[in-house]
Amino acid sequence: MHRKGFLFQLNHPAHFHLFKHIIQILGGKGHRILISIKDKDILKELVKDYSFVQLSEGYRKKKLFAIVNSVFQRDKKLLKIAKKFKPDLMIGTSPEIGHIGPFVKVPSLFFGEDDVDLSLPMYIGALTCYPFFSTIMAPKGVNNSIWNRKTVNYNGFQKLAYLHPNQFKADRRKVSIPVGERYFILRFANLQAYHDINAKGITNSLAKQIVDKLTIRGMVLISSERDLPEELKEYEFKGNKQDIHHYLYFADLYIGDSQSMAVESAMLGTPNIRFSDFVGKISVLEEIEKKYKLSIGVNSEKPQDLLNAVDEIINNNNSVKDFKSRRDTLLNDKIDVTAFMVWFIENYPDSKKIMNENPDYQNNFK
Repeated sequence: MHRKGFLFQLNHPAHFHLFKHIIQILGGKGHRILISIKDKDILKELVKDYSFVQLSEGYRKKKLFAIVNSVFQRDKKLLKIAKKFKPDLMIGTSPEIGHIGPFVKVPSLFFGEDDVDLSLPMYIGALTCYPFFSTIMAPKGVNNSIWNRKTVNYNGFQKLAYLHPNQFKADRRKVSIPVGERYFILRFANLQAYHDINAKGITNSLAKQIVDKLTIRGMVLISSERDLPEELKEYEFKGNKQDIHHYLYFADLYIGDSQSMAVESAMLGTPNIRFSDFVGKISVLEEIEKKYKLSIGVNSEKPQDLLNAVDEIINNNNSVKDFKSRRDTLLNDKIDVTAFMVWFIENYPDSKKIMNENPDYQNNFK
């Protein structure tokens, strides 16, 4: 197979985790790799060992004109980069690759895991970019509405691309808490993403009630995108952020208003409770919760139900064992997402034709 060029567009640290093993494998095969980023949180630090370019700062614009203008500016910059790099395929989770694809005559491969009809902002967001992507990759069951026809569904989850046992080996030495001591991880998102408009999460008052329950049983670690009040600052996570998945794997419980970290916990077989307006509305999480019983969703209108769910988990000595066993069932059902995506990207567009004609071909990557 001849050497190809792949341009990856990453706008969030989570996108790096999604693609990092894919990038490493493709690069190891001799393909040309270039990463373009929006400087968000620790993303620049994560990509420092790779060839990358920066499109913009990572702070989120709040007014419509500013949002549209920032996307336009990133489009212009990425267009220049693509013309110079001359990729064979552009890959990402952001609109820019779709917007510039027709101008450089390069196909774009978009990775999404949210149903586009989840909310009005989600659907409007899809309208601005889904028509331009050449192909959309999504877990089986995700509803992309009128764009289902250009969607390739795979039997896995995005988080498995970096948390499947073939890619991730939990290392207890990376966790600073003494072996044998119980600990719990809390995550508070800032809920500022466009799809989080009017979304509610864990308030400081509710967080204090949760912490009071947990500190009787073990240590509490809080990872927060928002500023913590004084009474919670002593619990702030001070470990290496890049080791958070090792901490998650060995934790006794995860609680948060971040959907993403709840899915990560499920992929690792860690008991988890998510407190969200979106409970019951997201296909991926519905499968994880209802079919595999690997997550507990509590609507943000019911804080007492959250406290009850915390009691149920921490009072059950078999919770961790049960979740690890259910994770084994999930892994037995799903494919190795990284192995599948490397094949799909490397052989595109022939791979798309193969999947359209025979979706079961992906079972070769179990």
